[in-house]
Amino acid sequence: MKKKIFSLVLIGVLALAVVVSGCTGGGGTTTQTGTQPQYSGKIAVVYDVGGRGDLSFNDMAYLGASKAAKDFNLELKEVQSKQETDYLPNLRALAQKGEYDVIIAVGFMMTDAVKQVADEFPDQKFAIVDGFIPNKTNVVSILFKENEGSALIGALSGLIAANDGKDTVGIVLGMEIPVLYKFEGGYRFGVSWAEDYYKQKTGKDVNINILHTYTGSFTDPAKGKTAAQAQLQQGAWVIYQVAGAVGLGVFEAVSENLESQGKTMGPPFAVGVDSAQDWIKPGVIIASMMKRVDVGVYRAVEMAVKGNWKGGIMELGLNEGGVGVSTIEDVKEMFNSLPEDTKKQKLQELGFTSEDELFAKLEQTRKQIPDWIWDAVKELEGKIKSGEIKVPAAMDKDTIEKIRAAKDWKEMMEYA
Repeated sequence: MKKKIFSLVLIGVLALAVVVSGCTGGGGTTTQTGTQPQYSGKIAVVYDVGGRGDLSFNDMAYLGASKAAKDFNLELKEVQSKQETDYLPNLRALAQKGEYDVIIAVGFMMTDAVKQVADEFPDQKFAIVDGFIPNKTNVVSILFKENEGSALIGALSGLIAANDGKDTVGIVLGMEIPVLYKFEGGYRFGVSWAEDYYKQKTGKDVNINILHTYTGSFTDPAKGKTAAQAQLQQGAWVIYQVAGAVGLGVFEAVSENLESQGKTMGPPFAVGVDSAQDWIKPGVIIASMMKRVDVGVYRAVEMAVKGNWKGGIMELGLNEGGVGVSTIEDVKEMFNSLPEDTKKQKLQELGFTSEDELFAKLEQTRKQIPDWIWDAVKELEGKIKSGEIKVPAAMDKDTIEKIRAAKDWKEMMEYA
């Protein structure tokens, strides 16, 4: 198992084809005359301990930064944090150079470090993903309405379970921090909405139990596998992973469960997070909740280089294209962005001879779910976008406990 997980992580690293802590530039290659490309500026990204290759929000941050580097002809510096005590010195070392248009900190855990360094270097612009720093003119906080995207996943999970006569779904999370309460609360909201929707459609009452496990890690796939195995044993029919690289273990557990039944395709299903992870385990992952960290990072860089910088909060939800349920087109876009040799390697690992075979398997997987369920998820999305339905955003222990105890989604809306 460890070899399988290591192989998957390694492929994720290779797929994005960059050396951590190295430099890449917008020009990328030398010109035909052999001269080095001329850069108009520099940006830097500091990853959290989850690091590159997490197939999650660190990798998505890189995608946004690298696209911005290419589009705006910038040099990109990457710095990997090996442990939490690295955050402050990594950020300070970059800020001391005074040469970066913006320094991007990836992850809630860097909030205090960014606050401190931003005060030390008031002329340096910073952006932080998932950190809440609302009152510094040189810091933009890139936040997401994960509760909205997770509500759609909850609705999908709940309806899949109800339609199959099952009564349990699960969510496996990383560390118990405020931003993950938003995921859990949104998921619970969506499952409750699904119960109501199913009763209106079929006339049948359903009561779906939600298992939740905080693993305390974003980097240990074994913890994700153990948590998912326990939930599967308790009858979980769909498991939503919100745990970075820990989620690879969730995928492994669901895959092995299917194999033990002689099945190559769910249910039970896993759900990915942050990027379009469906292709990692075709037949196992029914969809992913895309948290478009790449969009937020790109926008922050654009503000910095175009001279329209504005510190404060940048919050991206369904209406801003910041979150949503992955589509096959999202997966194709992600997969087709990989280098040709990496795509061939991945196809071989998965047992496919062509991209068409991979995408056909993904299409076949989604067809295990009736069209009316996908339509119901779209209906919920439309109501959230219009403001008719408001999804609560739990950011503290008290609020998530209230959501857990609520009798239905309408009561949960009181905490929105």
